Amino acid sequence: MQLAVGQKAPDFSLPSHLGKDISLCELRGKNVVLAFFPLAWTPI
Repeated sequence: MQLAVGQKAPDFSLPSHLGKDISLCELRGKNVVLAFFPLAWTPI
């Protein structure tokens, strides 16, 4: 799924570093940064 610039992201949930799931709608009104590090923290 691709989003256009300015289009709202769909709601989704991801596990946090604290061990609980957080959904995007819980963060409404706050700045959100998603960082993906493919293959980081994995022994290769």
